[in-house]
Amino acid sequence: MSPSSARRPWRSAVAAALAVAVAGTLVLVTAVTASAATVDPSAWYVLVSRKSDKVLEVRDGSLAAGAVLQQGTRTDVAAQQFRFLQSGDGRHRLQNRQSGKVVEVAGASTADAAAVRQATDTGAAHQQVRLVTQSSYVRLVVEHSGKVIQVAGGSRTAGAAITQGTDAKSYHQQWSLVKVGTGTAPTTVPTATPRPTSSPTPTASATPRPTSAPTTAPTAPTGSLPAWPSATGEQKVSATIKVSGTRDLGLVRHHGISSGDQGESQPPMFQLADGAVLRNVILGEGAGDGIHCLGSCTLENVWWEDVGEDAATFKGTSASQTMTVVGGGARGASDKVFQHNGPGTFVIRDFQVSDFGKLYRSCGNCSKQYARTVRVENVRVTAPGKSLVGINSNLGDRAALTGVTVVGDSARKIAICEEYKGVTSGEPSKIGSGPSAACGYSASSVTYR
Repeated sequence: MSPSSARRPWRSAVAAALAVAVAGTLVLVTAVTASAATVDPSAWYVLVSRKSDKVLEVRDGSLAAGAVLQQGTRTDVAAQQFRFLQSGDGRHRLQNRQSGKVVEVAGASTADAAAVRQATDTGAAHQQVRLVTQSSYVRLVVEHSGKVIQVAGGSRTAGAAITQGTDAKSYHQQWSLVKVGTGTAPTTVPTATPRPTSSPTPTASATPRPTSAPTTAPTAPTGSLPAWPSATGEQKVSATIKVSGTRDLGLVRHHGISSGDQGESQPPMFQLADGAVLRNVILGEGAGDGIHCLGSCTLENVWWEDVGEDAATFKGTSASQTMTVVGGGARGASDKVFQHNGPGTFVIRDFQVSDFGKLYRSCGNCSKQYARTVRVENVRVTAPGKSLVGINSNLGDRAALTGVTVVGDSARKIAICEEYKGVTSGEPSKIGSGPSAACGYSASSVTYR
């Protein structure tokens, strides 16, 4: 996190990108402004909640007008299948295959928590939705209210009601569209996190759930990167967890210290003392400002499923300190993944990042500035993204990049290394991009796929 909201000039929407899901049957386009998804109007889909991995369905398979929608375990029965009837101008009506009726907001309500049900198709605005992309998911924005279709309370339980709510871009408001007959929902999508109404203390033991994933995962060797892991349990966090020494959290997902938005001044999920090591943990939705390191620290096999403010911020005051990130990965960072505010060296090794703004940024306008060093080694970058590294070359910053693989950026829009004129007040200005004395890499350092 940067020192104040005034020191966040780089936050911007993720650059345009193309994602093809479910064997190429669904194309989603994400642009600088919110954009609609294109669907096949002749196809039937199941809508899988990003929060729960359960699907949208008509309760009890009812044929009646007024029957409410809920989420249920996926079986692909007709009550769980929907198609998108075109209403024009990017609007659709969501028709259930079992009943032939369409989805609507009860009573054309504009209130949060209004029920979502099925009804005879009249083409009214409260029966129309716009599909807005978020990574490889969509949010269903109701035309008359501007609110989105969501799982009530962010529940993961079968039978939980479907309602409309204010769009917070939260997991329980995001849906994966899977064409019927194309197999099960993608297993690479991270299982999202519930938000219990009561919060255990930060040190409370997590509740395990069945999983085939090992309790710990080895650090990926140079030249290879592992698949995203499955969580071995869930831990709701109510206050920053302070770590000294070495802490191995066994790939338990920690979540819920914040609302999951991009608001400024959120607390970190973890605060690491000088010399601390944090390994084998998944940061789920509502990770706040991620991880703060107060001096030298090491993050091993740490995974950010949905970056909130920043994934990790390097603080401290010693020029000899080093923050090392080895293994792991991050997704969904609208701005920065790693923020370097203090002095010293930041090492990012054997790491993977996708759907991001900037992988690393040396603070452009901290009230106290330092000469900083960053090393990026064996990193896989998947578009969309804006830039890998941003440094202040006028302040003596230096970057070295090796073994970078960029996926899905055929136009080469993702900047590899950018130079800025760092300041202590006002706004930094970009002064260069590409290999240089400060940005140490060559064409052979970057592979495009």
